[in-house]
Amino acid sequence: MALPGEPCAGPGVWNQTEPEPASTRLLSLCFLRTAGVWVPPLYLWILGPIYLLYIHRHGRGYLRMSPLFKAKMVLGLALVVLFIFSVSVALWKIQQGTPEAPEFLIHPSVWLTTMSFAMIVIHLERKKGIQASGLLFGYWLLCFLSPATSAAQQALRGGFQSDPIRHLSTYLCLSLVMAQFVLSCLADQPPFFPKDPQQSNPCPEAGASFPSKAMFWWVSGLVWRGYRRTLGMNDLWSLGRENSSQELVAQLEREWTRNHRATQRHTKVFKRKGGSSQKASETEVFLQQEGSQRGPLLRAIWQVFHSTFLLGTLSLVISDVFRFAVPKLLSLFLEFIGDPKPPAWKGYLLVMLMFLSACLQTLFEQQHMYRLKVLQMRLRTAITGLVYRKVLVLSSSSKKASTVGDVVNLVSVDVQRLTESVLYLNGLWLPLIWIVVCFVYLWQLLGPSALTAIAVFLSLLPLNFIISKKRNHHQEEQMRQKDARARLTSSVLRNMRTVKSHAWEGAFLERVLRIRGQELGALRTSSLLFSVSLVSFQVSTFLVALVVFAVHTLVAKENAMDAEKAFVTLTVLNILNKAQAFLPFSIHSVVQARVSLDRLAAFLCLEEVDSGAVDSSPSGCSAGKDRIAVHNGTFAWSQNSPPCLHRIELTVPQGCLLAVVGPVGAGKSSLLSALLGELSKVEGSVSIKGPVAYVPQEAWVQNTSVVENVCFRQELDPPWLERVLEACALWPDVDSFPAGVHTPIGEQGMNLSGGQKQRLSLARAVYRKAAVYLLDDPLAALDARVGQHVFSQVIGPGGLLQGTTRILVTHALHVLPQADQIVVLADGAIAEMGSYEELLHRKGALVGLLDQASQPENGGEGETEPATSIEDPGGSSAGGRPKPRPERSLKSIPEKDGITSEAQTGVPLDDPEGAGQPTGEDRVQYGRVKNAMYMTYLRAVGTSLCFYVLFLFFCQQVASFCRGYWLSLWADDPVVDGRQTQAALRGSIFGLLGCLQAIGLFASMATVLLGGVQASSLLFQKLLWDVVRSPISFFEQTPIGNLLNRLSKETDTVDVDIPDKFRSLLIYAFGLLEVILVVTMATPLAIVAILPLLLLYIGFQSLYVASSCQLRRLESARFSSICSHMAETFQGSTVVRAFQAQGHFVAQNDIHVDESQRVSFPRLVADRWLAANLELLGNGLVLTAATCAVLSKAHLSAGLVGFSVSAALQVTQTLQWAVRSWTDLESSIVSVERMKDYARIPKEAPWRLPTSASQPPWPHRGQIEFQGFGLRYRPELPLAVRGVSFKIHAGEKVGIVGRTGAGKSSLAGGLLRLQEAAEGGIWIDEVPITHMGLHTLRSRITVIPQDPILFPGSLRMNLDLLHEHTDEAIWAALETVQLRALVASLPGQLQYECADQGDDLSVGQKQLLCLARALLRKTRILILDEATAAVDPGTELQMQGALGSWFEQCTVLLIAHRLSSVMGCTRVLVMDEGQVAESGSPAQLLAQKGLFYRLAQESGLV
Repeated sequence: MALPGEPCAGPGVWNQTEPEPASTRLLSLCFLRTAGVWVPPLYLWILGPIYLLYIHRHGRGYLRMSPLFKAKMVLGLALVVLFIFSVSVALWKIQQGTPEAPEFLIHPSVWLTTMSFAMIVIHLERKKGIQASGLLFGYWLLCFLSPATSAAQQALRGGFQSDPIRHLSTYLCLSLVMAQFVLSCLADQPPFFPKDPQQSNPCPEAGASFPSKAMFWWVSGLVWRGYRRTLGMNDLWSLGRENSSQELVAQLEREWTRNHRATQRHTKVFKRKGGSSQKASETEVFLQQEGSQRGPLLRAIWQVFHSTFLLGTLSLVISDVFRFAVPKLLSLFLEFIGDPKPPAWKGYLLVMLMFLSACLQTLFEQQHMYRLKVLQMRLRTAITGLVYRKVLVLSSSSKKASTVGDVVNLVSVDVQRLTESVLYLNGLWLPLIWIVVCFVYLWQLLGPSALTAIAVFLSLLPLNFIISKKRNHHQEEQMRQKDARARLTSSVLRNMRTVKSHAWEGAFLERVLRIRGQELGALRTSSLLFSVSLVSFQVSTFLVALVVFAVHTLVAKENAMDAEKAFVTLTVLNILNKAQAFLPFSIHSVVQARVSLDRLAAFLCLEEVDSGAVDSSPSGCSAGKDRIAVHNGTFAWSQNSPPCLHRIELTVPQGCLLAVVGPVGAGKSSLLSALLGELSKVEGSVSIKGPVAYVPQEAWVQNTSVVENVCFRQELDPPWLERVLEACALWPDVDSFPAGVHTPIGEQGMNLSGGQKQRLSLARAVYRKAAVYLLDDPLAALDARVGQHVFSQVIGPGGLLQGTTRILVTHALHVLPQADQIVVLADGAIAEMGSYEELLHRKGALVGLLDQASQPENGGEGETEPATSIEDPGGSSAGGRPKPRPERSLKSIPEKDGITSEAQTGVPLDDPEGAGQPTGEDRVQYGRVKNAMYMTYLRAVGTSLCFYVLFLFFCQQVASFCRGYWLSLWADDPVVDGRQTQAALRGSIFGLLGCLQAIGLFASMATVLLGGVQASSLLFQKLLWDVVRSPISFFEQTPIGNLLNRLSKETDTVDVDIPDKFRSLLIYAFGLLEVILVVTMATPLAIVAILPLLLLYIGFQSLYVASSCQLRRLESARFSSICSHMAETFQGSTVVRAFQAQGHFVAQNDIHVDESQRVSFPRLVADRWLAANLELLGNGLVLTAATCAVLSKAHLSAGLVGFSVSAALQVTQTLQWAVRSWTDLESSIVSVERMKDYARIPKEAPWRLPTSASQPPWPHRGQIEFQGFGLRYRPELPLAVRGVSFKIHAGEKVGIVGRTGAGKSSLAGGLLRLQEAAEGGIWIDEVPITHMGLHTLRSRITVIPQDPILFPGSLRMNLDLLHEHTDEAIWAALETVQLRALVASLPGQLQYECADQGDDLSVGQKQLLCLARALLRKTRILILDEATAAVDPGTELQMQGALGSWFEQCTVLLIAHRLSSVMGCTRVLVMDEGQVAESGSPAQLLAQKGLFYRLAQESGLV
């Protein structure tokens, strides 16, 4: 290459006998020119081969010869020719005998070979489809350094005429390299034949130029769109194959399986050598797996993702090199400012080097963050997919060991913790290197005084440890109270009908708020400790600096303070402070991740179903051949549990209807599970020929449309679907649904009744057209008429399933005569087997069952269909034949159902007007948050407190500014005889100002956090009051999940996140203002550059906040769908396996995860876009401050320049974190908006009225009169009950019967004013019930509901919530219901803590406890709403006996489906289509042979 006329030689260049300052040697033009010559070739020859190997393995097709490629090659060829010319000239001169330095031949030769290699790289990049080269971008940038230095030196020295060729070649080389650099900033065309398939909306990263990739400018288009309009899923980029579930889960699953099997083999070998092989319990196995299986999972993760992690780590290490270059350059710069001799160009060069170091640190750090954030995303995808695939193969015993909540927690909490720890893994070792380097720097600056920094840091560690321990204690207490509040709130909301019926809202409000008070008390203490911890962290830099400076200046007389020592020390201490904070945080994160990794590994090692337990053959089977065969079958729920089925011998021929009966716990459902392969096979064999369809006992429905539930991943066949719906008695329901068969069903079928869910489950099985049907008591949830219809049209000999093999588990014994074979199970074994007639003649177990069922208390009809949904306003019977309507035709159904769960409705599906009601999916907010929400929150905090907070932050920032300015004055103090005379005074004032700042900082942060607690308390009380005061219709339309979300997650956000974000925002905003003030005060000229920087800052902030908030909302909504689908699959995994639909469900889960990651990816790169560009802006502020300092060098002191530049260096990250805090605050403040959602909901009538309070004890007789009574469930719906008029005398026992949807429960709801009358009214003891407060009315009426409800808390609390009775009275009530012995045997007796919903007690015991609760109320009116439907005959007899004695003088309303329950009533009201169809005694109504008589016939009573 062409170089200046003189080589780097001479007497003064490298003269070691005359020492020069390091800055003089490093900043000499000779040194820079030598570095510029040798660094680019070394860079390309070292990195080039590695790069070529990488692109050889990761090619993406090839590029056509574009104009850009041709221009690069032409310029490269020109450079090669130029260097050939330079080498030739040097050789010619040597040949002519002209003395020539060796470098004039060596340097061009080296550059000639390197340029040739660069051209080869350009060509190979085109062949491998590389559109933009980072390697060559760096190479051309480095190449620019040498000719630029040479050109500068030549321009300074002159001499063009003496050697014009060398000068011209230098300028030409500079021009060509500059042109190559500009071309390297552009991106080429996409590959001609790309290896990956073309996507609809590909990510622009692949086609972006290298500068765009480095600074994430390729994200700008999406950010701009988000600023201009609302972002939707169509705006987001398609997910690349390398980030897709299909690719990532397959890789991790392969590595996990390989490592897990290797560990198992090793364990087996070890056990054989060890000898002892005693079987461990399930718990022991689980715990052993936690420790032993972490290794295989960790190894699998490392094998899949190690390359991305190592690349990110390399970026971080390079970033740290530049991080530590900045303090060194600052030291040289302050040395330059303090010395008037060096020329100005050295100052500008130092400024540029400091700016470039800061920028390179930013770019490499952001690349590190980007790589690891992408790794987090990929790891989340892979582990979520792995967990989902495990869910599909979990055995029954494993599902008992881990609940659906555990699985959702694994995905939402443990996977999150594990992925978050990826960012902190390098924090385990890198901060230690930081600390070592920092102490080396401090030793160079301050000598032995630096050792005092270690002492101060070590003294602060115990303080932080004690604070953390105390805070953890209070946080655990807060979490306990929060869990208790969440359990109680959830229980109350799920049972709000019961709560309102008993007028218990006030009592539960008091309990919830009491727990809430304890929770906020713990939060308040934790917040104060957190403030102390933050202050200790913030002021630790000051404390260390104070001690170090004091020791340095006061102990040794010759030590004086100067700008370099003061402000470089502060810069180094800031790095040290980050290191000592980052290390414990990283340790904490990794420890949490280890626990989560153990939990995930333990889950992945749980027992799976044995895929070979059942011999499944798809081959056909001729008539009479056995479809199902079980030989000597013994089965257990798990490998370690005792057998539940013994010696089963069973063969079922083709086309047979086999009924399985037996008492509760005999093993009927276990038999079906064994046939499905769900049980662990101890011995024997099972074989099934042909496809299987299964109907579980507890119906499982999906959160999709009706037609998707029925078709269940099969092709749509409209005629067959129509027949199936007809046979399963679903047409009346479908006709009344808002969108017919396309109506979405809520989660867990929340908008369906139990019977509707069961019939939908049956329809799914029928639609499959399977060869074998396993039906687990599908008639149990249906009333007699519907059950009879379903049996005759579907299951029975003439039903749709005739000719198939059916095994029907049932309690409905009246269908047994129509079965081909009957199996009677007892104690897990077959007691007898044969046809109905054969078993009757044997007089064995079946006859015993029939004798029990023939008792009068237990009618032969099926179980009642629980009225869990709103009554059908049309009054249609669920089992009646539908009226022929043309719109019922399914011909218009599209081949692929386009309705998805996103449109699901939250109202019961038998509401024909429900389409316009609030949906089950929670409302998503769009756009920016309204300012009114901020004002709502600030008003809750308190206006005066808000101004006080601003004043405190202002004061502490003033103290911070004064401290820094005072230090600059200290540094500028004159040195007399080697020391500063005012050192003691300066140090004292410096310490005082620091202490004042610490006090102000603590006061301001503590006030913000305590104000947040106050606001949270007020907002929660308002939310709770708004919810509890809402009418019952609100709870029927609103999914409980939405309410719980606001009372838990949103409340937690308001408790913790909003105060913390406000605190962060105020700290960063005031810190930014201080830096701007310092820079403009030191160099007023800087204001010219600061104003454009601020405008750019505001622009970036506006763009980012608008887009980020929308992306966060989309991400939250998408992640919810992953958890919902995971929970849904966990609950229905048995059905999925039975239908062989695992592949479809895995694909669906992959779609959900990929859609979630489609949102996560833009959000994470938008974060990097903000961070990179705002840090570059901050670096621009450093450049401005330092450049102005060089310009004003003659007028500035070194201390003031050090104050200005060191403050600017600290602001680089403050800029982005201020915007991040603002964005987080805006995202969090949405929670305030959501907590205010229910303030506008219409409220029910007042609980107490002044007029009713003065009434005498009412009612004293219990007479009830309905006069023209009618009600509707919502204003837009027709009347559900109309024109009802009757009178019930005091003490009369009245039964109310009718078909499903007739309006029976509506009468009870009207009497309790759960729904207000639309017309007419109700009088009790001649007083209109509307004249009484709701609590007055409801507290004087006792209700015993069909579903017995117990709440979390003691048994005594459940029996006497209002504390109105003595223990003696409660024991007497328990004695009456024959539960005294049971309660006395419980730990704690009356103080026994009931589980949620009372799951630790049987249904019968819970119903008797509800009866005891009713006995204690001693009211004049009693309503029994199917109270005996779910209990066994013995419990029913107990209840009837207690009711007969205690409520003899009471007025009783008995609502029943089973007519046998009302035969003893004085009078019976028969409801039909919302009106009283018949009224009279049972005998009279039977004699009339009307509707009551027909119902009795259907029930088998006549």
